Amino acid sequence: MFYFSLFWDYLKQYLKTKMAYRLDLLNEMVSDFIFQAVNLVFILVVFQHTSLINGWSREEIIFIYGFFLVPYALFTTFFNLWDFQERYIIKGEMDRVLTRPAHNLFQVMLENLNPESLAGAVTGMIIMGYASFQMDLSYAWYDPLIFVVLVLSGVLLYGGVYTGIAAIGFYSDSKTGIAPMIFNIQNYGRYPVDIYNNVIRFVLTWILPFAFVGVYPAAYFLGRDELQLYVWLTPVMGVLFFLVGLFVWNQGVKNYRGAGS
Repeated sequence: MFYFSLFWDYLKQYLKTKMAYRLDLLNEMVSDFIFQAVNLVFILVVFQHTSLINGWSREEIIFIYGFFLVPYALFTTFFNLWDFQERYIIKGEMDRVLTRPAHNLFQVMLENLNPESLAGAVTGMIIMGYASFQMDLSYAWYDPLIFVVLVLSGVLLYGGVYTGIAAIGFYSDSKTGIAPMIFNIQNYGRYPVDIYNNVIRFVLTWILPFAFVGVYPAAYFLGRDELQLYVWLTPVMGVLFFLVGLFVWNQGVKNYRGAGS
């Protein structure tokens, strides 16, 4: 209850500041929508020249992209750690965080909430709905529950990876770290991994397993029997990588010696 109350208080304060500048909030949401639309247009352009990509149809790849947007939107809402090293390590704000009773990672997450990113989840649901209609997919009564589990698993996986990356800041004074490079790699997880070579496929499955945020969980709803093992591995990978990321973070906090001068 303490953490829920803390989250609610931070959320209310965030919304108050955003409502003071409503046009800025609208601009951010529109910009996010345009960015997602450009990626969707890219898929449509590719399929102007082919009907299948390694056995995947246009509607299937659109569905995977829509699914990917949902966990990604939730991740960017709660794990907005892009400037962690610059703000908390280089500028020394981590010293302030460590004097407070709540867990330090939870505090950092609350201070960087980005609720407007949730608009991306709505866009993803719309895209999935369109692709489902085009493919005439049918769903069982329990599929919404499975959808929630798979989405939350993707959020945990993303959160674990980027929490671990942010924790590198405790050992390095680099301003950006390796987050931009990882961000570029994660984009490959929006599409079926079997369109890539074996090395990239292995990396996206077992090293930086972003395929478990897009193609593998989406394969359940697309009826891809050959990928069902990976579907059920998705919750395992999500929990595992989040625990690893949290462990790396806690070890980094122990190593942290303050901003200094």
